[in-house]
Amino acid sequence: MSKLVVTGGSRLRGRVRAGGRKNSAVAILPAALLADGLSIIENVPVIQDVSIYCDILRSLGVGVDLVPGNGAEGPRAIVDPSRLAWQALPQELITRLRASYYLLGVLLAKYGRAEVPFPGGCDIGSRPIDQHIKGFTALGARVKVEHGVVKAEATRLVGAPVYLDVVSVGATINIMLAATLATGTTVIENAAKEPHVVDLANYLNAAGAKVKGAGTDIIRITGVDRLSGVTHSLIPDEIEAATYMIAAVATGGDVVVENVIPKHLESVSAKLVETGATVVENGDSINVIGNGRPRPVTVKTLAYPGFPTDAQQQMTALLSVASGTSIITETVFEGRFKHVDELKRMGADVTVEGRTATVQGVDHLTGAAVKATDLRAGAALIIAGLTAEGETEITDIEHIERGYERAVEKLSSIGAGLRRKD
Repeated sequence: MSKLVVTGGSRLRGRVRAGGRKNSAVAILPAALLADGLSIIENVPVIQDVSIYCDILRSLGVGVDLVPGNGAEGPRAIVDPSRLAWQALPQELITRLRASYYLLGVLLAKYGRAEVPFPGGCDIGSRPIDQHIKGFTALGARVKVEHGVVKAEATRLVGAPVYLDVVSVGATINIMLAATLATGTTVIENAAKEPHVVDLANYLNAAGAKVKGAGTDIIRITGVDRLSGVTHSLIPDEIEAATYMIAAVATGGDVVVENVIPKHLESVSAKLVETGATVVENGDSINVIGNGRPRPVTVKTLAYPGFPTDAQQQMTALLSVASGTSIITETVFEGRFKHVDELKRMGADVTVEGRTATVQGVDHLTGAAVKATDLRAGAALIIAGLTAEGETEITDIEHIERGYERAVEKLSSIGAGLRRKD
């Protein structure tokens, strides 16, 4: 069983580059199937989720080639849907990837029917797809779930108003995908505003779609007859960047994170400044300096532009060594405190009641044997290990590799004591 071994005590220093956004990649790769021609997706992150999605697309007859980057830029994915054929999807791959449900919207738009096994991904709480189904139904599809498979069918999709009962990134994206080739106009109200929703809209519009309002809570999609293949570069991954920023503060380091859009990181930057860190934006990079022991803060996760749930666990690791008591409220996923038990093995003092964690900062953590319970929990344990005395061994690291590009290489390049042990 592979492990990550983290040796604490080093201050992170230097420059590190964030890769392309994971959540953009797993939405735009399937979106490329809507086009009649070849699409080139640039700045694709080298992560397991992308690899799995490429294998899923290949199982449908799609040509997918990953071309290595040159160091300054990430690799490119060349997607050729000319031989796309409707067929049953490989359940063993679908169930490893939450974002596989975007194939529902894509295949429904392309073929008028879709059958996708219920998706997998990190176990961080309830993530129902009722809002996806509500949207498809509004567009004229008949949807049912049988034996763990979501089945959708429509003679034709017709644009319609869709009001999301809760802000859902996945439902917003899936309805956008389905509506792109529908007849008429679809209006999504209470839509998600996340940057990767905008990134997807930019790809679709470049390909010939008519999507307006992405980044606001009302998105209008006027259906078109066809899309063309285009070249599109993914936006940087702000959660990868946020992880490096938090790690810099936790270790009292001085790190420049390159290839970022500072606007996307404002909520994280603001909280780090509250802890006493120095955060300086400089075009497409951010310099983060940890100034001694972090101060306690109050954190509440919210939909974008609020503090991201995907950075909450890393922030918990930082605050576990703060100089007082911090309160963390998780409003997005009720199961996102599973990392707390692992932090406690390292000496953290954290009490969870419902969706709120009370973090009493301790003088130091100590290395221990822990396991990554999900993607961001794994990142949190790396940060905890970097601050701890001695060595920390992290198992179940496949979770980390799902969403972090070359984590060992990148963190080691800025001074982290981190190695993989097979």
